[in-house]
Amino acid sequence: MTGASEDADGEGVEKNERPKAVAVNVGANTNEPGFRGPVFPDGTFEYVPIPEAKPTREPIPTYGDLPLETDVSSVADTPVHFDPEFPEAGGERYTYGDDFGVKARPISELTEGDWLFFYATLSQCGDPADWQSPRWGAYLVGGMCLARDAVTGEDYEAMREADRAPFASNAHVKRDPFDARVLVLGDPEESELFERAVPLSGREAGTDANRLVTDLSSDSGKGPWWRRPMRFDREATAELLRIREERTLDDCF
Repeated sequence: MTGASEDADGEGVEKNERPKAVAVNVGANTNEPGFRGPVFPDGTFEYVPIPEAKPTREPIPTYGDLPLETDVSSVADTPVHFDPEFPEAGGERYTYGDDFGVKARPISELTEGDWLFFYATLSQCGDPADWQSPRWGAYLVGGMCLARDAVTGEDYEAMREADRAPFASNAHVKRDPFDARVLVLGDPEESELFERAVPLSGREAGTDANRLVTDLSSDSGKGPWWRRPMRFDREATAELLRIREERTLDDCF
């Protein structure tokens, strides 16, 4: 947990000043709903969620309800699984839930002040910049700085209603039945849907991993790395945050 403690000189010291991170794949892809969101030469992009595949307790937005510029006419009436939830894209809070153990396990180890990053495969629109791969690539598109320790599904179900309330807008909480193995609540002061994407793919092809994957993360960058969760230790997380803040994209390669 974060919070102030005192050092030997009595001065306040913030715990978790060096957070760790996990990054997971999210968003529309060629399997669901059959297309990717776009990325443009200046790095701007559009976050397009995947379809909702399970019953929900209440009506939820469809692709046609979202303020998207992407052509979603083929799936306009299909409900969306709006997860991760970003206020910048129309959500109420920064929340994320996951029902797959392969992602839930590393996420459940995150504590207050750590980061959960999200990456998506995006289709190139226009001539790619020199830091973008042609056709498509994997890009970091957002992140949540945890406002509290990650919550397991079991812990959530044991919570009082007042403690559950911040997660009420999450897509997994809206499912019937609730099915998340882990839930994350992001700090609204730190979390964001990025304005510009940060590349994880190499310059030559979307399937090539750049150094953010091969040098900074736990992943080898071999095989379908763009589908797997990645862990970043404290030093790597600091480097990732610096690159995101300064947009020193040459440092990605």
